[in-house]
Amino acid sequence: MQNVPQTKREAPNILVTGTPGVGKSTLCQRLSELTGLQWLEISKIAKENDCLEEYDQVYQCPVLDEDKLMDGLEETMCRGGNIVDYHSCEFFPERWFDVVFVLRADNTTLYDRLVSRGYAGKKLEDNVDCEIFQTILEEAVASYKEDIIHQLYSRTPEELQDNVNRICLWLQQWFQDNQT
Repeated sequence: MQNVPQTKREAPNILVTGTPGVGKSTLCQRLSELTGLQWLEISKIAKENDCLEEYDQVYQCPVLDEDKLMDGLEETMCRGGNIVDYHSCEFFPERWFDVVFVLRADNTTLYDRLVSRGYAGKKLEDNVDCEIFQTILEEAVASYKEDIIHQLYSRTPEELQDNVNRICLWLQQWFQDNQT
């Protein structure tokens, strides 16, 4: 990885993570529109920057080259002002994030959302199991300081709006606490 000098960021970096189908992209898009922070859709960035390796036939998706992706994001993340949207989190450096929001949904809601996306078979089953066993939450707890991790439920439009409001309040507090 390239060395980028560590400077004080003028805006925080936020990680929004969770099982596919919990509402990460919808939340991130709204937050970006409201706050002006840059929304980094990791799956899209990986495709655009050739950070995908062989195709996984079982899960019907390409495999992410994590090192190549992180090398390409280092400078952007050091500047701050980013909302990172991805379904995994353990490979991102802890120093990149000021706060981590793990979105959750109940099994019925998640199942319906994934089926509507065309998920089936092992891919569908494993993603629902991932949510049942809190896999992404456990990844976050193992990878980041516990006091920056927040679990948010994202099952209804009202919960989505509550989550947007909560994160905006967190942002306000961050800017108050980090004024120069």
